[in-house]
Amino acid sequence: MEVRKVGTGQGWQWIKNGYSLFRKNPPIWITLFVIYFLIVIVLSVIPVVGPLVMTLLAPVFTAGFMLACRDVEQGGELELGHLFAGFRHNAGQLITVGGLYLVGSIIILGLMMMGGGGAMMGSASLGQTQGAEPNEAMVRAMGGMLTGLLAASALLIPLLMAYWFAPALVVLRNLTAIEAMKLSFVGCLRNIWPFLVYGVIAFVLMMLAMIPFGLGMLVLAPVLNASIYLGYKDIFPAEVEPEVELPTLPA
Repeated sequence: MEVRKVGTGQGWQWIKNGYSLFRKNPPIWITLFVIYFLIVIVLSVIPVVGPLVMTLLAPVFTAGFMLACRDVEQGGELELGHLFAGFRHNAGQLITVGGLYLVGSIIILGLMMMGGGGAMMGSASLGQTQGAEPNEAMVRAMGGMLTGLLAASALLIPLLMAYWFAPALVVLRNLTAIEAMKLSFVGCLRNIWPFLVYGVIAFVLMMLAMIPFGLGMLVLAPVLNASIYLGYKDIFPAEVEPEVELPTLPA
C-alpha cells in the first residue's frame, strides 16, 4: 500500500477540516462522545480490570468513529449506532491492536520504573558511601528519574505512531493488527513535520478546551477524531472500503 508524504501545512488542515465534519451534525457528534466518555468513566472505576478492558476496546470505538467520519464525509447520516460499528467489523483485529498497545505500554512503564527506581537506589547508596548531603542525593535521584522518563517517552512515541492510524487501517482496509500498526508507523514516520505542526496546535487547543471546566472537549474530541480520519485519507491513497452495517440500537 502506498504511503504518501504530505506537506507540513496539512497538520493544520486535518484539524480545520475535522471541524468542518463536526459542523455537519454537532448534536449527534457531542452525544456520541458523551456516551463514550460515560463508558470510559464506568470502566475506569472498576479496579485493575476496567482500565485494561478500556485499553483493549479503545481501538474498536475509534474504528466506529472512523466509519462515522467516512459516512458523514460521503453525505450519509451520522447515527448513534456508529459508536458500536467497530464491533461489527474486524473486532478481533481491533482488540488485538489494543492488546499490542497495552503490552507495549506495560513494557515501557516497567522499563521506566526499573530505570527510575535503580537510579534512585544508586544515588541513595552513593550518597551514603560518599557522605553526601540528603539534598544532593535527592537531586541525583530526581535526575535519574528524569532520565528514565525521557527514555520512556522516546519509546512511547514510536508506539503511539504505530497505534495512530491502526484502527482506521483495520476497519477501512481490512488489514490485520500487525499490518495496520506497521503501516501506521511508516505513515507517521514519513510525515514527521505535519505531525509536529498537528501536535503543537492540538496541544494548544486542548489547553484552551480545558479552561471552561473541560466542556470544550465536547467539541474538540470529535474534531480531533475526525482529524485522524482525514490524516489517514491524506497519507494512504483511497481505495474501495468495505461497507459496514451499523448495529441497531433499542428505541
